[in-house]
Amino acid sequence: MNRPGLDPELGALLAELPPMPPLSPEVLAQLRQYPSPPVETFLNGRPVDRRDVTAPASDGARIPLTIISPAGGVTGAPCVYWMHGGGMIMGDRFSQIDIPLEWLAELNAVVVTVDYRLAPEATGTALVDDCYQGLLWVAEHAAELGIDPERIIVAGISAGGGLTAGVALMARDRGTPAIAAQVLICPMLDHRNITTSSRQYSGSPGVWTREMNEFGWRAVLGDLADEEVPAYVSPARAGDLSGLPPAYIDAGSAEVFRDEDVDYATGIWAAGGQADLHVWAGGFHGFDALYPQTRISAAARRARTDWLARILHDVREGEALAGR
Repeated sequence: MNRPGLDPELGALLAELPPMPPLSPEVLAQLRQYPSPPVETFLNGRPVDRRDVTAPASDGARIPLTIISPAGGVTGAPCVYWMHGGGMIMGDRFSQIDIPLEWLAELNAVVVTVDYRLAPEATGTALVDDCYQGLLWVAEHAAELGIDPERIIVAGISAGGGLTAGVALMARDRGTPAIAAQVLICPMLDHRNITTSSRQYSGSPGVWTREMNEFGWRAVLGDLADEEVPAYVSPARAGDLSGLPPAYIDAGSAEVFRDEDVDYATGIWAAGGQADLHVWAGGFHGFDALYPQTRISAAARRARTDWLARILHDVREGEALAGR
């Protein structure tokens, strides 16, 4: 099939990456031996305080959380609750942490990042429920953490973007906690792999292909039939997208998830909600996480930060009008 061309700057960089072998249990085991860079790499030189805690999962397991705050403490700060990428099968809570750390610096936000359990060891709703339970812990400890409970943002990239959407649906349906906005960065939203963009990036070299996506979803869903897949796990299946917090959704034009992300924004609009949608021409999956120094990546990151600043300002103004 014809495919949108890559941004020239990104294309040159992508061509230098070694080819990725087809995903298999053996390849996954090898990939997991290479963890994210130590978080100290990103924290060195930043005026921040760090705290590691655990929150209880629904089954009694402990979910690791790391809280990164502006140094010296804050009061009434916004919070970014971060869910990392990795196809739901790899990564840890420090993966892509440089993205929310930009918001800590620019918006004086507290960043909380969650180590949800991974597939195939965890399956079904276990991953999204870990993220939700961690968010509940943050909301319950907002005063202790210096967080304004009305300005909690949920955010994630790729698999973490899909989990972010699932957490927003779960919080809406359960009535707690309050979420001010959701940031879905190239989110993994639909297990069915039925879109044009999914077929366009079948078998092609790239960061995340149709075949890799199928492997990740099989790891999460096992033998579940399509009609049995919960919308919290595969948010594209949600029949009702009303009542959700404002969403920022972005993707590249040259990636598997492009069309399912556009469809999700369309569903939010159809339900009367607000979604800002950005499709970056020539961007491949996760381009601004992998190559933040490129011009298109800088533009994508700036657009997200500007949107978040506006949302947080509007919430603060609303609180002031309400006399809080």
